[in-house]
Amino acid sequence: MVHRPRRNRKCEPIRRLVQETRVTVDNLIYPIFITEGKGLRIPIRSMPDIFRFSPDEALREIEACLQLGLKIFAPFPHIADQLKDKFASESWREDNVYLRTIRLVKERFPEVVLVTDVAMDPYSSDGHDGLVENGEIVNDKTLEILAKMAIAQAQAGSDIIAPSDMMDGRVGYLRQALDKEGFTNVSIMSYTAKYASAFYGPFRDALDSAPRFGDKKTYQMDPANAREALLEATLDAAEGADFLMVKPALAYLDIIRLLKDTFHLPIAAYNVSGEYAMIKAAAAQQWIDGKRAMQECLLSIRRAGATAILTYFAKEFALIEKNFH
Repeated sequence: MVHRPRRNRKCEPIRRLVQETRVTVDNLIYPIFITEGKGLRIPIRSMPDIFRFSPDEALREIEACLQLGLKIFAPFPHIADQLKDKFASESWREDNVYLRTIRLVKERFPEVVLVTDVAMDPYSSDGHDGLVENGEIVNDKTLEILAKMAIAQAQAGSDIIAPSDMMDGRVGYLRQALDKEGFTNVSIMSYTAKYASAFYGPFRDALDSAPRFGDKKTYQMDPANAREALLEATLDAAEGADFLMVKPALAYLDIIRLLKDTFHLPIAAYNVSGEYAMIKAAAAQQWIDGKRAMQECLLSIRRAGATAILTYFAKEFALIEKNFH
């Protein structure tokens, strides 16, 4: 035999030499959950080792992560029910827990990059990403609310706003609103292909943000559709997005590759709560090797074409990498 591919697999140094894809902490964004209070690290039952942090504890968590090499974080707010209303007005109130935490993080750790969530659902009494009128999620009126939210986050110190709402035209609307207020350097990481997925359950536990009626299928994408992702990405790119995101990641690796091969913007992928929970649950039963499964999943997302991965495994991965080196 002239060709023996196993020669390039015969020992660890050679395997690493020819390795085509690598994941590093530089590729990872760590989502963290913020809640009102002090000294709080509240475990999320459906997401082992993940917590809701009060602002002071969030600072401690971020400091620990910085020592592991993680520098980019995506905070999400847990909002008390009594603060929620139809218009998500808590989202742009200057002293809300989310904006307050953004300011605290940027004051304490100016080197940290924050990717902040723009959508109504954490603050909405209806639990939907858009404004509800007569049982319908209305698109254009929602954009006005999202713009207020985005500007408030930029004023607080957000580096990248991430509209996760899937309203039509929101990237262009937010870009124009941010530029008008002088925030031309604030990036937009658009949730471009966000599918109506079964894998979001634990996240909604974490934020207590499940819809109060119906589902999100009139604005999130049908899992059956791939070409539609190209349409969404074409629009987002034309409207000024700096990153295109696919969510979830593991069940949509083909969509990650499709966008990577078609567009010149960086592709982000969200390794979502249900994907995290499945690995953790199986590992707890000793059905799989949790560490290896985690590493393999992150590698597959990178191999598919994602430059950035939002993942709840970020801290665990960084700790393993630090100990390895």
